[in-house]
Amino acid sequence: MILMIEIKNIHLSFNNTVIFNNYSMKIEKGEKVLIKASSGKGKSTLFKTLLGFQKLDKGDIFINGKKLGKSNMNYYRRNIGYVSQDVELANRNVWDYITQVFNYKYNRHIKITKDQVIDIANYFMLQPDILDKEIIQLSGGERQRLGLIICILLDRNIWLLDEVTSGLDEETKKRVVEYVLNLDKTILIISHDNIWCENDIVRIEEW
Repeated sequence: MILMIEIKNIHLSFNNTVIFNNYSMKIEKGEKVLIKASSGKGKSTLFKTLLGFQKLDKGDIFINGKKLGKSNMNYYRRNIGYVSQDVELANRNVWDYITQVFNYKYNRHIKITKDQVIDIANYFMLQPDILDKEIIQLSGGERQRLGLIICILLDRNIWLLDEVTSGLDEETKKRVVEYVLNLDKTILIISHDNIWCENDIVRIEEW
């Protein structure tokens, strides 16, 4: 067993509302884990915590044995790819935005081409001309798929996917789920779509 993520006895509360109380979870390398809980019970907050955007009251988080903290925040973010439900992208040309992402300091070593992006876009049922559009022209489902494409190209070891299929039709959902579940990545998924449960690959973590 190679332990990729360990969440150990975490506590977190907001305005006297307890979000996590001595919560622990272990995730092995390559596991696909569906996070299930009712609204307001901390699913997205857990992702923010893993990314270092939300500080815990108590407890620890480890990735590859490294404890989450200010001193290694960059390590965490270089190893985690995150796609949110409402993908917020700067309003500019799609291809220009993608190239900007891969010009960031920690992404410059990754070389991408338009053909590479178009191939993935085609699989997710996006037209090649999407690269010529302005982001403001894209639907919510198109932005979700664009966020997923960027996550694929970044090729991080751990993925956090927050409702990435919510804006898609059934056929496209199937394509996204099939693609994600066949990856050799450690993936945490937040979703209300039952399609993620229709297999024997995904482990369900519920509270």
